[in-house]
Amino acid sequence: MTQPLRHLVLILGDQLDELASALQDFDPQRDAIWMAEVAEESTHVWSAKQRTTVFLSAMRHFADHLRACGYPVFYSRLDDADNTGTLAGEIARTLRQVTPCALVMTAPGDWRVLQSLRSVARDHQLPLDVRDDTHFFSTVRDFARHAEGRKQLRLEFFYRELRQRTGILMDEGKPVGGQWNFDAENRGSFGRQGPVAVPPPTRFAPDTITQEVIALVNVRFATHPGSVASFGWPVTRPQALQVLQEFIAQRLPQFGQYQDAMWEGEVWLYHSHVSCALNLKLLNPREVVAAAEAAYRDGSAPLEAVEGFIRQILGWREFVRGIYWTQMPDYLQRNAMAAHAPLPDFYWTGDTEMACLRDAITQTLQHGYAHHIQRLMVTGLYALLTGVSPQQLHEWYLAVYVDAVEWVELPNTLGMSQYADGGVMASKPYIASGKYIDRMSNHCKGCRFDPALDAGPDACPFTAHYWAYLRRHEAVLAKNPRMGMQLKNLQRRLV
Repeated sequence: MTQPLRHLVLILGDQLDELASALQDFDPQRDAIWMAEVAEESTHVWSAKQRTTVFLSAMRHFADHLRACGYPVFYSRLDDADNTGTLAGEIARTLRQVTPCALVMTAPGDWRVLQSLRSVARDHQLPLDVRDDTHFFSTVRDFARHAEGRKQLRLEFFYRELRQRTGILMDEGKPVGGQWNFDAENRGSFGRQGPVAVPPPTRFAPDTITQEVIALVNVRFATHPGSVASFGWPVTRPQALQVLQEFIAQRLPQFGQYQDAMWEGEVWLYHSHVSCALNLKLLNPREVVAAAEAAYRDGSAPLEAVEGFIRQILGWREFVRGIYWTQMPDYLQRNAMAAHAPLPDFYWTGDTEMACLRDAITQTLQHGYAHHIQRLMVTGLYALLTGVSPQQLHEWYLAVYVDAVEWVELPNTLGMSQYADGGVMASKPYIASGKYIDRMSNHCKGCRFDPALDAGPDACPFTAHYWAYLRRHEAVLAKNPRMGMQLKNLQRRLV
């Protein structure tokens, strides 16, 4: 390769997209790609084995694909003898071999990583070209313009803007079906019979590359939480496309009705399981949304299911990203409800008598996965009600889920789940008693605790802590008009 190099293009573990902005003007005769596996990314939080494995395996597969396409690639493996263990150290090691005129990258998904890479560029007196992440429907600047002058930021309004701008689920300028949001139709439970004939998830037997990564992770991160015995996540684009296609054909029609439902021992249900591939950039959200909309247009999936699914991607995913990048870095430290209790040890083991928590945490440690209601209204709800430090809970979510990248995980945890941002993200704390879990699952049937009781040895901890939370924060919550009914119920109990 002729030196000096024009561009050294940095590709991170969640940027596995051949169409990424950093590669738009790539010239294999003058540029090279840099990728690195580093221990820092598995140890700055105690990353679970499933999460580390999916990142490393997907990175190795992507690097092989790039090489096959003729891209020059500098690639640091975690088990290289001289691996420094940090992104900054590995860039410096590469810069001792080549001298680029500039570093180029797509905007990362983590504030910490962006600051680190900017520091590296300054230290080596190299320009760093940080390009927009075109993987999204909107830019951070779009969100900032939307947010300007607003007293409150709410998903629904940003979502409607994006629907109008893109024409997705629109007919002649109006929302398909005459309404923007079908959330009220998407809150069904399975009833006594439970889920029936749920299609199996799309899983993949580990190939040679993934087997090598699993062996490495089991040795290098032996003390880290979870297990990789069940590993089957998509780690290539063809695999990710297969997951998407099978979801659209097999589970999307039932997704809407049952998206909030839970059932003991049922890990996968009717959910899409594409968030990991989306966040690694193996899938583009445009093709995911287009596939779902096509299913509605051709009559193979009902509108309420399709709109509910599209809202998670076109709406929630874009909204969360905007919150993250316009609120950082101080957002990470927010703690509006003054919650400082330590995260219970059972979050790392699943060893608890509470059936709902045991089920959600056990499957999380086994598969690196739990669906959104398990995260919001089981593991998140318990932490909120008991006053767990939102920063400790954030680190747990970032560590244990295969789809966790900070731009999406942090606002969902601190804002939506824990109300630690004081209402930037959500209009009220999402609190409920054990009766909610009883209504949406069968967990309570096999649990030693009674969701109807809030005192005594058989009282459900969720129910007891729910009323305690309302009492503890009554003065603050009284200022929130959406909490009126719950506070009235509290007053009736105190009479």
